[in-house]
Amino acid sequence: MEQTLKITNVLADPTRYHIYEYITKKHKKVSVQEIAEAFNIHPNVARLHLTKLEDVNMIVSETQKTGKGGRPSRLYRLSDKVIQLHFPFRDYQLLSKIAIQTIAKLGDVGNQALYETGKNFGKELVAQRIPHDQSVQELTFAEKAEIVKEAAEAAGFYPTFEYNEKEGKIYLQVFNCPFKEIALQEPEIICQMHYAFLQGMFEVLFPNVELVEMENMMKGCNYCSYRANLVK
Repeated sequence: MEQTLKITNVLADPTRYHIYEYITKKHKKVSVQEIAEAFNIHPNVARLHLTKLEDVNMIVSETQKTGKGGRPSRLYRLSDKVIQLHFPFRDYQLLSKIAIQTIAKLGDVGNQALYETGKNFGKELVAQRIPHDQSVQELTFAEKAEIVKEAAEAAGFYPTFEYNEKEGKIYLQVFNCPFKEIALQEPEIICQMHYAFLQGMFEVLFPNVELVEMENMMKGCNYCSYRANLVK
């Protein structure tokens, strides 16, 4: 509870909250100067905000030599530690461990059920974002790609998107796996469920999609990446 209070106190400052949000979407290390320029504040003020975030383990820092001599610069990135805020306390991570281990004991039947459930949740997440006054067929390729991107952001994937309408391909990089802690223990079934989740997201808008996994965090990569081959 004490740590929760510290985190909420740190994020109560609007500028500090937006700095944290900026870092989550940046997908790379940031410097004090970058934050100062991005938020139009003095570098000393930027450093203070970053220090506050680091004090509660929301971000971490490291020094990096500039190659020009002089004082090394300090760079900041997201912490690998999971930040959870619940009032009163709820241990949903423990609940997910219990559920996943129970499913794993069911063998193929359990794995298939998890796959189908993941896909259905992915479909629901995208379906909620389709304008009520439009059908899927009326949406442009760009509009469909934007909907998938918004859904991925809502799911906490911190994604980057690139698409080529002419070739009918969308490239997706996932920098944050919401299931990472459980995936470290049960990588095969969790990664399959994650794949199904994304497959479901795309299928709502592109029924004949072929989703190809290209990189996987659980295999030592910096992020998970996918290529969606689409039939318009």
